Amino acid sequence: MTTQYKSGRSSGGGGGFFLFLFALVLGGVALALFIRHATAGPMAKVAALIAGRTTTIDTSVPAVVEKIQRLSRLETVVYSLDTVVEGNKTNSVLPDVLVGDKLLLIVHGQSVAGIDLAQLKPEDVKIDSAAQSIHVTLPASQLFVTTLDNQHTRVYQRTTGLLVAADQNLESDTRAKAQDQLQQAALSDGILDAARKNARATVTVLLYSLGFQKVDVN
Repeated sequence: MTTQYKSGRSSGGGGGFFLFLFALVLGGVALALFIRHATAGPMAKVAALIAGRTTTIDTSVPAVVEKIQRLSRLETVVYSLDTVVEGNKTNSVLPDVLVGDKLLLIVHGQSVAGIDLAQLKPEDVKIDSAAQSIHVTLPASQLFVTTLDNQHTRVYQRTTGLLVAADQNLESDTRAKAQDQLQQAALSDGILDAARKNARATVTVLLYSLGFQKVDVN
């Protein structure tokens, strides 16, 4: 008499693994939905404990100086001016009708001022970590550039004496004079003070965004 034995593996183990995997995925989805929708009450606190993140911002002096310096040449004021400038060539003996040369130049230009924050030094920044406060002394404001808008600057009138030809340099000399007048007008109207005020506001906003509770910029 011959006895035969059959050996094999039960298929129940594979089914258990897939059931566990399904339960794990389902639990993850349920957790994600809980965290997303638990926005108030005790459940919100639980969700915050599970998924809460800690924000860390480097507020050391070198890091803050670097962040401010990234603003580079901060242009904060543009001063525009429209005016009429006169240029003329005269003779001390003969009248203008004979040897004079005169032109009227309609001028449109602008001056740009601000602060070069690349000049900020570590000693210009004082930080009190315990009080979360910062004091910053900005570099001096500067008049960066004064330019004439050539598209809107033109000769309005030109009068030349009967005995002379028009001076080819008169217009360029008058433009240079107009540029100087524009620059002086911008300075007289307080463009540097306005530039510093605007720069202080911009840097103050930046420092509050870094997490400081008290900010003093001057």
